Amino acid sequence: MKKSINNIILEEIETFSLENFQELCYHLANQDSDLKLILENHGYPPMWTRENTFETLVHIILEQQVSLASALATLNKLKEKLKEVTPENILTLHDEEMRECYVSRQKNNYIKGLANAIMNDEINLAELSKMSNDEARKTLVRLKGIGNWTVDVYLMFTLQRTDIFPIGDLAAVNALKRLKQLPPKTTKEELLEISEQWKPFRSVASMMLWHYYLSNSKTK
Repeated sequence: MKKSINNIILEEIETFSLENFQELCYHLANQDSDLKLILENHGYPPMWTRENTFETLVHIILEQQVSLASALATLNKLKEKLKEVTPENILTLHDEEMRECYVSRQKNNYIKGLANAIMNDEINLAELSKMSNDEARKTLVRLKGIGNWTVDVYLMFTLQRTDIFPIGDLAAVNALKRLKQLPPKTTKEELLEISEQWKPFRSVASMMLWHYYLSNSKTK
């Protein structure tokens, strides 16, 4: 294991990177014995990241309420059709062509709404990266089909913000319940209260939970 963070002020870290990710994991493990068990039994989690592109937001929309494999298959069909998933290219596809790429009517509307918002300068991805978490969230949730879960994933994976707990993510929630041996009916409010102990690095703790969830899934 890496040594704990030293000679830096933890409160000043707002994004994680390859340089500090494992140190932040180690810091959390020192604060929480259950997270420490994850590192001891499964090692460090991957540092999942995605580029700040229209394609990434399309991918996250496609992941809503379906398996990761299903969403990736749909994204790959779009890439096969378009070569490059850009707002301009998406808007050239008719509804039937979107259906042929496995995109549901509802998500078709969400994706084209996002494309139009970018084309009309209502959304600027470069500007989102300069905003606070709250500002970026308020900007994105104005768009139909983009809710808190989508924004949480975007903030964590794309902008690499350190302090997000995705309460709407079933894998993270179920991993937390299992790790802490919590009753199935534990409320969202109770789970959020537990996550408070990981501030200001709840995103990193969440990645540890995903790692725990996926590692246990592989052993079944």
